[in-house]
Amino acid sequence: MNLKIEKAFTLVELMLVVIIIGILVAMVMPKMSGRSEDARKTVAKADVEMNIATALKLYEFDNGVFPTTEEGLDALYVAPPSARNWKGPYMEKRILDPWGKSYQYKSPGTHRSDYDLFSLGRDGIESTDDVVNWE
Repeated sequence: MNLKIEKAFTLVELMLVVIIIGILVAMVMPKMSGRSEDARKTVAKADVEMNIATALKLYEFDNGVFPTTEEGLDALYVAPPSARNWKGPYMEKRILDPWGKSYQYKSPGTHRSDYDLFSLGRDGIESTDDVVNWE
C-alpha cells in the first residue's frame, strides 16, 4: 500500500507571509518617499556645478568671454556670431533640468560676476526650491 503524501502551504502560513510582507512594505515606504525629489535635486546640482559649468568654462577658455544672456546656453551647441574661436559643440546635446524645464543662464550674473546658472526646480518659478550656482 503506497500512500502519497502531498506537501503544501496551509492558508494560515500563506496569510502569515502576506502579513509579514505587508509589514515590511509599511516600514520601508515612508523612508523611500521623497527620495525621487532628492535625486532630482542632486542631478540638477551636478548639472549646474559640473556638467554645464565645465562646458561654459571651455567656451570661455576658447573665446575669452562667457556667452551673453541673449546667446544663452545655445552657444554651447551652435556657434553664436560673437564667438571668436568657437571649437564646440561643448556639450553633446541640450539638456533639460530633471523637471523637464530649461536651465536658466545670465551673464554677467546678478549673484556672481561671471554668470548665474540655475534650475527653477519643481515649481518652475524662482523660489526656495531652486538649484543655483551661487550658494
